[in-house]
Amino acid sequence: MNELSDYSGEFDPSVTYENFSKDFLLKALKAYAGYIRKLDGIWYLTVKQQADDDMAFACDRLVWDKMEVHDVETTCKLFKIGSMDVAALIKALQMSPWTWNLEHHFELKNANHGVWTVTRCPTLLALEKEGEGRERRICCQIETELIGLRAHTINPRIKVTPLKLPPREKKDDIHCQWEFKLEG
Repeated sequence: MNELSDYSGEFDPSVTYENFSKDFLLKALKAYAGYIRKLDGIWYLTVKQQADDDMAFACDRLVWDKMEVHDVETTCKLFKIGSMDVAALIKALQMSPWTWNLEHHFELKNANHGVWTVTRCPTLLALEKEGEGRERRICCQIETELIGLRAHTINPRIKVTPLKLPPREKKDDIHCQWEFKLEG
């Protein structure tokens, strides 16, 4: 069977993902990664509307405490990332479906020191558009703690330092930047 570039033809009861081209599967993976971000935002805003922002924030943290660890463990297992250094953390971030929603780049100075720079984050853009200042809470508090949790899942000795966090002074500033160092 030829590799499909879409599923616009007749129904095929035997079709699976294996029937599609690599380009199409990459497009599908990126779209599915977007589901994670959208689901997170929708349920957060729903809890905020039904209760309040404090309840949504507390629930968000409980959910992502589990999901961050799950994501790191699943990604490391799938991609056979076995080391416990900063390089492993950066590889796990690089392959995480969550980060596929971002425009970003990594700089690995050595296996124990790296920097992650996010130049476009749809969540930050949505928070800025909303105009309630929630980026201070979401980006500065939750993300700092969750990226630390992600790093500590690889190795508890990895120190995470936010180098740049919202709010941004200018709209063309980077969205956030993180330094990772394996200590001791």
